[in-house]
Amino acid sequence: MADEILLNEAAYAVWRVVKERGPIEVGEVVKQTGVDQAQVSAAATEAAEHGHFRVDEREREELTVSEGARELVEGGLPEQRAAKKLLDAGGKMPMGDFAAWAKSENIAVNDAIKWGTARGTIERGKGEGGAVLVLTNAGREALASTDVDVTLLRSLNYHGSAYLDGLDATDQSRVRELLSKRPELAKLKKRTSRVLSLTDAGKKAFERARKIVERNTLTPEDLESGAWREIRLRPYDVKLAAKDVYPAKMHPLRKIIEQTRRAFLEMGFSEVVSPMIESAFWNFDALFQPQDHPARDMQDTFYMADPAEAPLPGEERGARSEERGARLPAGSKLDGSSLVDRVRRTHEDGWETGSEGWGYTWSPERSKQVVLRTHTTAATIRALAANPNPPGKFFCVGWTYRNETISFKHLPVFHQVDGIIIDEEANLASLMGTLQEFYSKMGFGRVKFKPAFYPYTEPSVDVVVYMDSRGKWLEMGGAGIFRPEVTLPLGCKYPVLAWGLGIERLAMLRFGLSDIRDLYGTNLNELEKVPLWR
Repeated sequence: MADEILLNEAAYAVWRVVKERGPIEVGEVVKQTGVDQAQVSAAATEAAEHGHFRVDEREREELTVSEGARELVEGGLPEQRAAKKLLDAGGKMPMGDFAAWAKSENIAVNDAIKWGTARGTIERGKGEGGAVLVLTNAGREALASTDVDVTLLRSLNYHGSAYLDGLDATDQSRVRELLSKRPELAKLKKRTSRVLSLTDAGKKAFERARKIVERNTLTPEDLESGAWREIRLRPYDVKLAAKDVYPAKMHPLRKIIEQTRRAFLEMGFSEVVSPMIESAFWNFDALFQPQDHPARDMQDTFYMADPAEAPLPGEERGARSEERGARLPAGSKLDGSSLVDRVRRTHEDGWETGSEGWGYTWSPERSKQVVLRTHTTAATIRALAANPNPPGKFFCVGWTYRNETISFKHLPVFHQVDGIIIDEEANLASLMGTLQEFYSKMGFGRVKFKPAFYPYTEPSVDVVVYMDSRGKWLEMGGAGIFRPEVTLPLGCKYPVLAWGLGIERLAMLRFGLSDIRDLYGTNLNELEKVPLWR
């Protein structure tokens, strides 16, 4: 006697239905057995591999009724209502009158004409006064009958789907013509239908098939009762995809910020910070930015209403640097007694810098205004004022604020990294070498520099990196050597290298984003999929 075939409950139900009703489509097997389609397909595939099932595939076109189709059809399709209006008007109407009527009925003129023409119920014509719409003979007949597409939708009770091969060839063509580009009524989609039937070998095999219970594990009760004899343990398929595991990780933007900090710390820099709410003196004036500069206008800068003023350096006698808003390296000293006067003189007539200044009367009131800092250069310029003598290497990573319109590449709040190097031998070559080393640590092997203009550095350069995934060079920020009008009033007589780089732009490139707003999204499903290695 041939060996019996052991089938689990789902497979046995599939075999039985295919034997009794085959040839039968997979979807129908699902309905008849109540077995999940994936299990039906798995049982059929295994049976076909042993020559017990025949699986025939054929392309079929499925129509799925759209939600809201009932209201549209039963309320009167635009072309049907147009045909009835033309009939009431004696069979034709001037185009202008028809358009006015359609507007009053909230009907799209183009839709009524397009689908009326497709049905053959309406056609354009010429009258004495110009273009007219004419009701065709077929249109008169259609008003007393139902077209095949509407008949099909009603037969489905405006719900579910049906294959077009249940219609004759003429009706199939008509349905495609009227519904293929009308998604508000129905959608047509090609499907691959799988039809199952038992082979002769399969019929003989089913005679010796035995239904068994399949489980993942055995229970103590199964062992005690002897039920284990009728139970088959499911095999483990080590080739199946395992469940994705997402370990806890740092937010992508925070990760870039920490990598930036680590890169500069590894290069021997000291980190400094300054308040996000800053005085205009440190944010603008100390950088030799004139008080009438457009960047200081309210459309570019956020000004605080409370507090509206901040004391200038030296006005708070005995105040420590920390109390005035800066946290600087140990041993730093910031003498504000003459600093403000030197900055004032530099703005007005150039002081001892060799410059002519800006030639206006400097206003201490404007310098006391309180702003949300527009760059982290305010932090590094404080560090320079407190540590004017070489050697010195400082950087700051922090929030900055600009009065920007939110878009895919701009936010009013973003991060920036600024840095300075104070050294007797500092030059443009050492600036470019420092930034090249930084971007190398951040994963960008190719860096180049282009001549540029920035108001408080000379010479100035733009930093550009090569993005392999995009195959092009991308600008990352600006750098240069501080002008004497910046360094001399702060008590520094040596070259100072300086740069300001965008953190969000760096993060967007690293994580392949095209919209800066995605960096601040709260979609945890997307965040957990960010690879750890990026």
